[in-house]
Amino acid sequence: MAFHWVFVVLFFVTYQLCCFAAEGAVSSNVHIVYMGDRQHDEPHLVENSHHELLSGILESKEAASESILYSYKHGFSGFAAVLSRSQAKTIAGLPGVLSVIPNSILHLHTTRSWDFLHVNHLNGGILVKSRSGSGSIIGVLDSGIWPESESFKDDEMEPVPSRWKGKCQVGEEFDHSKCNGKIIGARWYVKGYKAELGELITENGTEFMSPRDASGHGTHTSSIAAGSLVKNVSFLGLGHGMARGGAPSARLAMYKVCWATGGCSSADLLAALDDAIHDGVDVISMSLGLAPPLSSYFNDVVSVGSFHAVASGIPVICSGGNSGPFPETVVNTAPWMITVAASTIDRAFPVALTIGNNQTFVGQSLFVSKDLDKFYPIVYGEDIAATGADEDDARSCASGSLNATLAKGKVILCFESRSQRFVSTAESSVHEVEGVGIVFARFLTKEVSLCLEVPCAQVDFTIGTSILSYIASTRNPVIKYNSPKTAVGQQVSPNVALFSSRGPSSLSPSVLKPDIAAPGVNILASWSAAQAAQPYDDIKKNKLSPFHFKFESGTSMACPHVSAIVALIKAIHPKWSPAAIKSALITTALSTDEYGQPAVAEGSPYKQADPFDYGGGHIDPNKAIDPGLIYDTDTGDYTRFLCAMGYNVSSITPFTRTKTACPKTTNFLANFNLPSVTIPELKRGVTVSRTVTNVGSVSSVYVARIKAPPGTHVIVEPGILKFCSKVKKIKFKVTFWPNLSVQGAYSFGSLVWDDGFHHVRIPLIARSVLEEY
Repeated sequence: MAFHWVFVVLFFVTYQLCCFAAEGAVSSNVHIVYMGDRQHDEPHLVENSHHELLSGILESKEAASESILYSYKHGFSGFAAVLSRSQAKTIAGLPGVLSVIPNSILHLHTTRSWDFLHVNHLNGGILVKSRSGSGSIIGVLDSGIWPESESFKDDEMEPVPSRWKGKCQVGEEFDHSKCNGKIIGARWYVKGYKAELGELITENGTEFMSPRDASGHGTHTSSIAAGSLVKNVSFLGLGHGMARGGAPSARLAMYKVCWATGGCSSADLLAALDDAIHDGVDVISMSLGLAPPLSSYFNDVVSVGSFHAVASGIPVICSGGNSGPFPETVVNTAPWMITVAASTIDRAFPVALTIGNNQTFVGQSLFVSKDLDKFYPIVYGEDIAATGADEDDARSCASGSLNATLAKGKVILCFESRSQRFVSTAESSVHEVEGVGIVFARFLTKEVSLCLEVPCAQVDFTIGTSILSYIASTRNPVIKYNSPKTAVGQQVSPNVALFSSRGPSSLSPSVLKPDIAAPGVNILASWSAAQAAQPYDDIKKNKLSPFHFKFESGTSMACPHVSAIVALIKAIHPKWSPAAIKSALITTALSTDEYGQPAVAEGSPYKQADPFDYGGGHIDPNKAIDPGLIYDTDTGDYTRFLCAMGYNVSSITPFTRTKTACPKTTNFLANFNLPSVTIPELKRGVTVSRTVTNVGSVSSVYVARIKAPPGTHVIVEPGILKFCSKVKKIKFKVTFWPNLSVQGAYSFGSLVWDDGFHHVRIPLIARSVLEEY
């Protein structure tokens, strides 16, 4: 296995010396043929073997010599050559060839998520066609903004759109000069909070009575959505390179409704939504929500306020919650909003852990102190349980569970448990007893928790168990951390994140939620300097640079990714309704990873992802600008939805601002024109209808391709849709029959309308139930 270590070492050395990162694999004529360790000691013999291998494929030595760009013949064996896809595929099947890797373009390292989504200027796609979102205004409802961050500079930005009606509201440490061509509006709302929880503590930068962000959350989400290009960004030496938002030329309007010490008041939130609609934002982004259980749309100000925004033509994007991987935990489930799940990207932060017998394991870490680059004693949490502490608590390093005398100066091995899942809790516990580090064994996940009080490394249970065995078999066990690295393209993505909340919606199971998945794991973006260890007075005296960046994970980070993409789509298609944009995102989303394999959802255990994990799938921005067909809805449809949900006319009428008469039909929920079909109770044959609108070529012909949910039989009528200048909308029917006569679980399929170029896919979901149970 020596060739693997040679390859890994060379990979990390390249990153460390050059600070380069490979962009996501692109279509390339150049391929790297990796053959592992050298079979010959003489380099020229290794090179000859490469030519011989390629000559057999290209049928001449001359052609092979012209094709080969490099022969890797010293540290390991392989070569780079100009090859067609079919030639590369043939070579990949030859004996001695370990892998054939498409060439990748190297750039200075970015926040990665946008390059992973191919939202860049290299492919003439969504970023180019939208002029980077120029003219779009994204309203962010969050914890405020840190205006000095370079992510919010307004260099070379066009004048503020004349239609903008918002304002720059002054307050503590925030005057009119803090707004500019990027931050064109800033408001703050505290009346509801103060009435509920009392006065806020604002000493020494713990909070600001102004739009200024003390917690960092709003700064982070804002810079993800529309941050300007910033060079030389890193966090503790990781992720070094450039950072930018998804719509770097879009404007930001911050509505501070959340406070560092106690969350967000519903009253304040609704006031902010009201102002945002008035001010003229094009998109509303909210990384917040009520926790389950959900009792009523009318009791949820996010649903209420977003309904009015959507009725005014403003798409509303919300986070789906961080209560995964448990089912029925998704929040923000109203059908008029876009609800976002969190997925991973292909970046990792490997750290090598060496134990006293010279055995080395690889975990992940966002920070390991240089002081730990030497051997320290390591102990198992359960072995140093505090007097009277539960052994299970000590095993997971729960609060107050460790013996301070036995833990001081040592690295602590902790295991995640059902009652203690969080690295942050273990970090605090170990810090309290003056431990010097943590090795935290947990369920497999690509999320890397940030530790600042005590350096930590995250490993899976297998590695954790190996280290535990070493501790048990050694009189004086020791461990050493090496510095973590940044690695791109070394892990399969996207996966649905472990923490991302799952469907079905507990309030309206016939409405598929979440709608879409986007990057939300280990996202590097701007942060509030008020969160630095130094006092805020030192920041004002320029003793600390305010230009901070930080890694964060959550559906809060996934939400602004979608908000940015919606802003770009709206810049390209200004007349599209919020429902049309939502449909375009869902029907073009990916259900596979970057290698074409079925996407995975992190959990216990991992499983193949389904629509309750990611809705339509993982977002594909460049395809969403040309979906071919859309499933459109309007305010009238949402009104009928509320009627079908059982709300009475007297409650709906003030909600919709129109005189409402609920229709007598009882099957509107099934026929609601969503880009999905969900049947929670399939007892006998059921027929539902949908209507698609052609937004592609005027003359188009689409053929239905059906993948029936297991346990059902599905027919689509008509099976062919023909559009022309006079026919832009077509209604079709989908009929389900249960093949099971027993109570079943949800099963998943799909319907794809295919014209040879567009593949308009919607999920089909059904659960068979007994008529009498």
